[in-house]
Amino acid sequence: MRKLWAVGLVVLGMSSWANAAPTAEDVIKQSLKKIDARLSVVAIEPAEMEGMYAVELNTGELLYSDAKGEYFMLGQLFRLSDQEGFVNLTEGKRKQQRLDQIAKVEEKDMIVFPAEGTRKATVTVFTDVDCGYCRKLHKEVPTLNKMGIQVNYLAFPRAGVGSRTYNVMESIWCAAPDQRNAMMTKAKSGQQVEPKSCDSPVAQQMVMGQSVGVTGTPALVFEDGTLMPGYLPAAQLARALKLN
Repeated sequence: MRKLWAVGLVVLGMSSWANAAPTAEDVIKQSLKKIDARLSVVAIEPAEMEGMYAVELNTGELLYSDAKGEYFMLGQLFRLSDQEGFVNLTEGKRKQQRLDQIAKVEEKDMIVFPAEGTRKATVTVFTDVDCGYCRKLHKEVPTLNKMGIQVNYLAFPRAGVGSRTYNVMESIWCAAPDQRNAMMTKAKSGQQVEPKSCDSPVAQQMVMGQSVGVTGTPALVFEDGTLMPGYLPAAQLARALKLN
């Protein structure tokens, strides 16, 4: 009799679990799958706006949804603060996304121009060797290094995989570590570099850049995750990094 009573409790418990209402996270995931089965959700968490959830996709995009998965918002969410005015909550999340993605890249897969003396800041730059403003920024790298700023280059050939620019950048990344910096400078001076091929990270870095909001080059990521698109002269960049 005791055994039957125990079995009954187990069955009742399983029935209750099976009939439990789905969580908001489950509902949102199901709604997104209806839209596009290829969509993959990385994380869902309550947003700062009551009743809304922040949804991070594997593409790097951030969406906002209600708990029923009926309403979705693609865009930026702001909070009004008496002290700071409009605070961009979406950008706060994007900053952490960028830092998380960059942290996954090993230094051996970057082209690093180290700071001279004490390093005061590090800037990660998504670059394209044929981009005019990337070349202009590269001319400032020696000055930046003297100011204590390390520049870590990641590849972002805008013309895409298989393009001439892509092949040049792959040649740089496939070169011996002690040759890469010189080859980067050579390519950004408009000179030919020796063709090389290997299992390079160039395509992967381009995809990563797209996932963290890079749409053009140069794109600079600061140590707090801030994305700064475009070229800045060394002195202005130092000010943006709060080094002055």
